[in-house]
Amino acid sequence: MTERLTELRRRREIAYGMGGPEKVERHHASGRLTVRERIEGLLDEGSFYELGLLAEPELRHERPIPADGAVTGWGRIDGRQVCVIAIDATTLAGTTAPVSMRKQNRIAEVAAKKGLPLILLCDADGGRIPDVMGWRFSGLPLDFTTFLQVPEGYAEIPRIAAVLGPGYGDSALHAGTAHVTVMTESSSIALSGPSVVEGAIGEQVSDHDLGGPEHAQEVGTAHLVVPSEKEAFDAIAAYLSYLPNNAARPAPMAPAVAPLGSAESLREIVPTNSRQAYDMFDVISAVVDGDTVLPWRPQAGKAVITALARMGGQPVGVIANQPRFGAGALDARALEKIHDFAHTCDTFNLPLVFLQDVPGLMIGIEAERQGIVLRYEKLVARLARAKVPQVSVIIRKAYGGGHYAMGGRPTRPDLLVAWPTAEMGFMAPDIGVKTVNRRRLEKAEAEGGLKARHRLEAELTEHWLDESAPWEAAAHTYLDDIIDPIETRRAILTGIEFGWGDRDRVK
Repeated sequence: MTERLTELRRRREIAYGMGGPEKVERHHASGRLTVRERIEGLLDEGSFYELGLLAEPELRHERPIPADGAVTGWGRIDGRQVCVIAIDATTLAGTTAPVSMRKQNRIAEVAAKKGLPLILLCDADGGRIPDVMGWRFSGLPLDFTTFLQVPEGYAEIPRIAAVLGPGYGDSALHAGTAHVTVMTESSSIALSGPSVVEGAIGEQVSDHDLGGPEHAQEVGTAHLVVPSEKEAFDAIAAYLSYLPNNAARPAPMAPAVAPLGSAESLREIVPTNSRQAYDMFDVISAVVDGDTVLPWRPQAGKAVITALARMGGQPVGVIANQPRFGAGALDARALEKIHDFAHTCDTFNLPLVFLQDVPGLMIGIEAERQGIVLRYEKLVARLARAKVPQVSVIIRKAYGGGHYAMGGRPTRPDLLVAWPTAEMGFMAPDIGVKTVNRRRLEKAEAEGGLKARHRLEAELTEHWLDESAPWEAAAHTYLDDIIDPIETRRAILTGIEFGWGDRDRVK
């Protein structure tokens, strides 16, 4: 027994030593924490239990490959059970081989079948050569029933990834399939790294240019960028605090907190001039619980805000137009952003709160080339299938397909209300008047000059605005109510409460 325990300690010391002192020092010099420092910084103290500590690669090397470059196990974050996959970049640059892949599949399956969140700490340089060369690549134990998704018959679990260095190969797959991906400013996400890219297609590119934060945020592989690893760990805990352990559970409640802004301020925040911009975050801060707004992809599709927040202590997903960017008009990227966020919220039982001030969808060659029709169709169909409560408030403009994409009546919201400042219609007055009355305006100009044209245009616009006011929509029950802005929070909370009703959600 003494000899065996001595051998056990020796093997454990090798595993805990990761790539060895020299590699650890070089890793620290790059400004990064080691994999074990990361786990210590992320999880509750003393809660981590490792699975596969003594794993070794199928192809043995002259020197040890501790844990085969991947640390897996379970622990707790703020007392909640989680499963963890963390890549050790000090061990052969965190490259993937069959044994490390089996370890990842194993803990991913545990998380899925036990209904526990899966946390992914990514810092890897892709596949390990020669371990994945030739026939070995075909036989890699990439079990896509667990590695990229939850097996059939089990409720979806939150996957939260942090990319903390080069995120290539399976680390990129983790980032791409996570419900939330946080990355540090110095990290990158791409299918293959610069050395492979240059060798394959002759393109010389840096890590940053290939998959740095700007690109990752734009295409959606990253949902938040933070300066440091410590802030990445804080972000993981923050996002997790809004999500249930799995989709069969309600989202975690917290004590209700008063909004930062006053209800009365809502009467002053939004200009009645529909062309004048303002910051929608000022409206949000007067509606949701104070200090609970957590942005989701803030740097992509900036015409719309997507953020987690709390209302009355309950987690909600806020989707709001941002008039500061493109007047809040929705392009293909914004529609994709809303779709993915709404899907995540509906999956994990977070009600959807829409704050509308949308002049419509972007049109023109560029919009069509970006696939706006497909993005729009996909979004409104997804909203119509959502089972969580949906409450939509028309703050100001609600025109065209943009109105539907922001929780309009055809997507079946539980409550649809408007402020008295609401403007509704097929298209904005300035465009609609010129489009519908083009010949009348041309005739007026031909007979009476520009003054006659402008006079007729003003008359037609005034009539159009009258038709766009919310009163007739409420009279015909297309709106459930018109509210004083100071009643916004109460209306949303009521809509959510009755939107849940008293039925079990059909999974």
